[in-house]
Amino acid sequence: MPRAGRVVMFADEDCGFCMRTAAQVPRLGVDVDVRTLQAGDLSTLPIDADRALIEMPAIDADGTVHYGHRAWAAILRTGALPWRVLATAMTHGPSERVARSVYRWVSQNRTRLPGGTPACALPPTPNDPPTPPVEREQIAGN
Repeated sequence: MPRAGRVVMFADEDCGFCMRTAAQVPRLGVDVDVRTLQAGDLSTLPIDADRALIEMPAIDADGTVHYGHRAWAAILRTGALPWRVLATAMTHGPSERVARSVYRWVSQNRTRLPGGTPACALPPTPNDPPTPPVEREQIAGN
């Protein structure tokens, strides 16, 4: 199982969780270049800007764009054998459903994870219920 070539990972610099995670990626011993979505003109890259706010994109050595759990698999394929085995499992058979579900859960809950802030929240979709108005407490004496 040969190593894949260098991968470029794109993190959302407005999301503390995303940036914290991106800072840890080199510790995995993978061959990855970490960039931010905001650092360049995405229109010059084959990245769907709207999708990139929901699922992390990564571009592998042959120019293929991967999102979400498949982006993580592309990154892991550049590492040592155990990471490459995990990457293969993440993109095949029943374990792919697990990887997809785990990624979705993390993505939906990144505001609650270490480094998460309100800026990490996913953009609303047309199917999202409206956010109820926040009730303000009455200040005593007013």
